Amino acid sequence: MIPAPAGRRLVRLALGLVLYAVSIALLVCAELGNMPWDVLSQGVARRTGASFGTVTLVLSALVLACWIPLRQRPGFGTIANVLVIGVLVDPFLALFGGLADVPLPVRVLVVVAGIALNALATALYVGAGLGPGPRDGLMTGLVARTGRSVALVRTSIEVVVVLTGMLLGGRFGVGTVAYALLVGPLVHVLLPRLSVTGTTTPTTGAQVLPDEPDRAPVR
Repeated sequence: MIPAPAGRRLVRLALGLVLYAVSIALLVCAELGNMPWDVLSQGVARRTGASFGTVTLVLSALVLACWIPLRQRPGFGTIANVLVIGVLVDPFLALFGGLADVPLPVRVLVVVAGIALNALATALYVGAGLGPGPRDGLMTGLVARTGRSVALVRTSIEVVVVLTGMLLGGRFGVGTVAYALLVGPLVHVLLPRLSVTGTTTPTTGAQVLPDEPDRAPVR
């Protein structure tokens, strides 16, 4: 039988990852701009013919492999992040596929809802304290190995990711910019309220650092 605190952490992790997959699908289907890493996933999917979810899973696994030379150690939540989001994204994309045909004001509201849901999802799975997302460890590992600031490393990674995704046909737009500006402050507010008592919240670049509330999380 799982002790209550551990059970709460697992429930929050699972709920957070499911909602994260939903938020990705909402932004992709609204067609107003994806989250930064999803610009790359969509671009690769369009070039290879693989499904968005399959590409997301493979890219997450490749990023996780980069932890090895950086001497980062994944947690249970890290592996769950790769598998759950990668598996669930495609079904949710199919569910919300009709959003591209709704009026623009409705799609804007969908983007806003997706960003808010993503912040909630991030606060839930990060607050569970069971391990950061694969992209978190890539960034913090590079920070540790290079001695560069979180801001510089994070920005450099995401610029490369977004530009590569755009060149491959991924969608960059107002939704991408809105996500970058809004999700960090939202997570900063929600994370303390949703962290399970007794856990240590990871303070990686994917999670909002106390002195950097405007930084958007990455999974």
